[in-house]
Amino acid sequence: MIIPPNNLLPDLAAFLFSNSHEAGARTPSERELAEHFSVSRGQIREALAILEAMQLIERRAKSGIYLTRTQTGTEAMALLAKAGIPLTPTQIYEAVELRKIHEIKAAELASERASEENFQRLREILGESEKQLTIGNGIAQQDRDFHLEIVRATQNGLFFKVCSMFYMMGEQRLPFYFGNPERGKRSHREHLQIFDALQRRDGNLAQALMSAHLSGAQSYWTEILDSENQLEDGSAAAAPAKASEG
Repeated sequence: MIIPPNNLLPDLAAFLFSNSHEAGARTPSERELAEHFSVSRGQIREALAILEAMQLIERRAKSGIYLTRTQTGTEAMALLAKAGIPLTPTQIYEAVELRKIHEIKAAELASERASEENFQRLREILGESEKQLTIGNGIAQQDRDFHLEIVRATQNGLFFKVCSMFYMMGEQRLPFYFGNPERGKRSHREHLQIFDALQRRDGNLAQALMSAHLSGAQSYWTEILDSENQLEDGSAAAAPAKASEG
């Protein structure tokens, strides 16, 4: 098996979607892709096989390579986000909703299973959050680290991998969320409360606090996505009107 270079997969996905603008469109051939990325056709073929397994493309014998995006799983969505390809509003909302479900359970498990090493890492993250807030910076990175450390504290590697994908999907938008200093301060206060519940091994309280914490974030993203959908609908409605004026 020929292993593709580390960055080839996201770079290839970004290239295919930037050069083929809609589902069902034909993409460049293996030979053209190999020349563009200066890699062997075998490496391109292996990378395409991964994209096909993710249901992002379809390779048709004697016809070519075509985009699908009809059934996109979590790994494919994470790859698209890493490649800088925007997810649809529906995909983002669903990712946020699933993240909430997973992390509430993670808070319960972490209250039972967290090690002293996990607690020490959480203290370090909270300390860094305090520092960043004091100098007027956002805490997007610290927020991600805090939540994922709680998932890591479940001592379930697969759980951690799944939740990491959700953060990868939203990493381009997270800095905008924490662009509001008051939102960062409120989030930090809630993190401190969650941490205290975890330290006291109070699973019920940790779950309740995590649910309330993530409900606020979910409401924010719902409002943003609703606004984006309204803008898209408005643009679509405005186009015919503008054409009729001409």
